[in-house]
Amino acid sequence: MQTQLSQWRQHLHRHPELSFQETETANFIAKNLEAIPDMTVTTGVGYPTAVMGTLTNGAGPTVVIRADMDALPIQEENECSYKSLHDGVMHACGHDAHTTIGLGTASLIGDLFEKGELKGTVRFLFQPAEEAADQYGSTGAPYMIKAGALEGADCVLALHMSPEDELGQVKVHDGYSMANVDVFEAVVTGSGGHGAYPHLGKDPVWMLGPVLQALHGIVARRVSPLDSAVVSVGSIQSGFASNVIPSEVHVKGTIRSYHPKVRELLHNELEKAFSLVRALDGDYHLTIKPEDPALYNHAVVNQLVRQTISELYPDFLMLNTPFGLGGEDFAHMTQEAPGAMFFLGCAVGDDKVRDLHTPHFDIDENVLPVGTAILAESARRFLNNGSP
Repeated sequence: MQTQLSQWRQHLHRHPELSFQETETANFIAKNLEAIPDMTVTTGVGYPTAVMGTLTNGAGPTVVIRADMDALPIQEENECSYKSLHDGVMHACGHDAHTTIGLGTASLIGDLFEKGELKGTVRFLFQPAEEAADQYGSTGAPYMIKAGALEGADCVLALHMSPEDELGQVKVHDGYSMANVDVFEAVVTGSGGHGAYPHLGKDPVWMLGPVLQALHGIVARRVSPLDSAVVSVGSIQSGFASNVIPSEVHVKGTIRSYHPKVRELLHNELEKAFSLVRALDGDYHLTIKPEDPALYNHAVVNQLVRQTISELYPDFLMLNTPFGLGGEDFAHMTQEAPGAMFFLGCAVGDDKVRDLHTPHFDIDENVLPVGTAILAESARRFLNNGSP
């Protein structure tokens, strides 16, 4: 399937679409799913651009395979035949590969169903908007879950490209493996005033100084060194003139953690840090918006994945390490059904930095049939055995 997979991936890479705007991508996916015998294709599953394909053959387990399909607002700097045709939009996180592998897996599983070799149900979820939440604070996964995409699921599987690892290296990790993602916004208020007479007013810029020091000390002094956590300030905005002390300072940032108790601790400490302004005659308003929960990989599903990789690719190196403090909305799905995501090495191996979310991101396309084989064989084994 190498040639077909490469063609699909390069088509998707040329035509990236941002979160919640994946109209042409959804049409492309639906068209290819409809070509698979006995595949039931449902569009608009919880969101207009969400697509689900279903294969079923009698009583048996239900396996769900999820692929995300949105791109990022990044200008591609690669010079290749399949370079993005859309200015300022690029598949810089590998979702073109994830979608391709999802289609390849659907093709392989479809062949097995057509031959009558499998009993049960496999659903293929092509999910919009993994990268960005909408105005309601929701990414694509919760919309598909609310629409029933995981109803009755016994197992849910996904993979992710890992450009920091070579082909032949796979990260498979039990338990919390990616971070809770929270966004905070705060407004520190004073009275403002004339820049020549600061003593007559209340300066929120000055008040922010000890707050920032406290924020950056939370992880170092309030979180155990054995727990993973991050508090980062990404935006500070205030004022409009050199001789005017502003009345407000707006602060935005992100909070990352693995364990729910650490997440709660960070929220509480953030509140304490901003409350310092009240000792300086100021005030504040803090809002913390949860986005994605921490990705929890179920050990029993990972056991299936490890067995599959070991037998299909005995020379592969499996790395039992967390995936980092990035967020992944697949985490919503593993809260609803036993599931796991693994990271598949795809490094091109040249002298360019091709990390996730960078303008030079790219993959070794030999990873495409590997990912397809692992997902298809894992699903086949689950249907035949009912468990790993």
